[in-house]
This record gives sequence, C-alpha cells and structure tokens, in this order.
Amino acid sequence: SKYGLPGLAQLRSRESYVLCYDPRSRSALWVIEQLNRDTLSGASDRTACDFQEDDSVHEYHRATNADYRGSGFDRGHLAAAANHKWSQKAMRDTFYLSNIAPQNPHLNQNAWNNLEKYCRSLAKNNRNVYVCTGPLFLPRMEADGKMYVKYQVIGKNNVAVPTHFFKVLILEKESGEIELRSYVMPNSPVDDKIPLERFLVPIESIERASGLLFVPNILRRTSNLKAITAGKQ
Repeated sequence: SKYGLPGLAQLRSRESYVLCYDPRSRSALWVIEQLNRDTLSGASDRTACDFQEDDSVHEYHRATNADYRGSGFDRGHLAAAANHKWSQKAMRDTFYLSNIAPQNPHLNQNAWNNLEKYCRSLAKNNRNVYVCTGPLFLPRMEADGKMYVKYQVIGKNNVAVPTHFFKVLILEKESGEIELRSYVMPNSPVDDKIPLERFLVPIESIERASGLLFVPNILRRTSNLKAITAGKQ
C-alpha cells in the first residue's frame, strides 16, 4: 500500500520466548518458549525483575502497570519467569507486560502455577519441551438461549480479561518420539487438588477456539506423533 498498511502481525523475539502481540486485547495472542535442562538451571533472581511496559508496542495499544492496580487481577505470566533461570535478561524479559494477561489470583498462584511446575518437570525428563501459552475468549450461552462472547476489561487502556487460558506442550523425547499435551483452564478459582489430567483437551478444540494451528510442520514431517488427551496417558 502506498501509505502503509493499518496493521500487521506483531511478532516479538526475546531472549526467552517469541510472542505474537494482539493490540486489541493489550496482550499476546500466543507466547512460545523452549524449555530444557539448560534453561531451567541458573541463578537468576526474580526479585531483581520488575513488571514493565513494552515500549516496542505503540502507546495506544499497550498495557501499563496502572491498568492492573486495584483491578483484582494478578499480572499473570504467559511465559513463566521460573522457566528461564539460565539468564537474568531472559528472566527479566518475561516481565514485559506484553507477556502478561489479567489472571484470577487464585488460579495464578495455585492450579496454573502447578501446571507451570509440571511443564518444568517434563523439561527435565525430555530433550526439549516447547510450550505455547495464550488467552482464550470463549462464548457462553446466556438466558435468552443465544451464545455471546463477553469479557471484562481493566484500566484506562481496556486490557482484556481472558475467559480461559491454554497451554500446548510439544515434547521431544530422547527416543525421537514427539508428544502433544494441551490444556485449558478457566480464568477463575480452580481447586488445585484437581488433577491436571482433568484439564487436558484435544488440541483441535484449542485450534478452533483460538484461530491458531499449532503443529502444521510436525504433521507434515513425521508420523511419530502421540497426542495425549483426556483419559489417555
């Protein structure tokens, strides 16, 4: 276009992850990170990291710390800080607000935290674990029998509060086998005693809801693929 296009996919490549930013929601569509034994080891200090605006995002479209203040929501990491102890910069990069979404505090500090820990445990026992995390805005039937997508926004920048969150795990095993695990949790208090297996869903359900396709290259290149869904271990 002679005068420039009004918008393009906003990719950000950081030391610890790659994300695709959604300027309308003021958060990421997805964040992908690579975990292995090396990324989990190190002496990075979380207390030396502060949540910060992402200056690479236009000021019209980015969240600020003030948006979260008094909102009742945690600043929930998509790429988790504890996944990147290998480098202080890598850990610090996870504190950009473009890698953050409004998350129910009980979820963030309990069941979701358990899922993040589980991802790290898998990384210790596999060659690599690729973790793709993002928000979902799922429809719900209202009293009139019609389906609506409704979600809260917070702060003067109208940061969208997801109805749910997903994580898609791609495990590269030492044997060469590739395994998929995909999870969805509601953005509400979740009993952390519920087994994580209860949140397993077919990857197709996340793809349909999010508009994303997670493993097209894998499906073209290999038949050595095992998908773990609810009830299959």
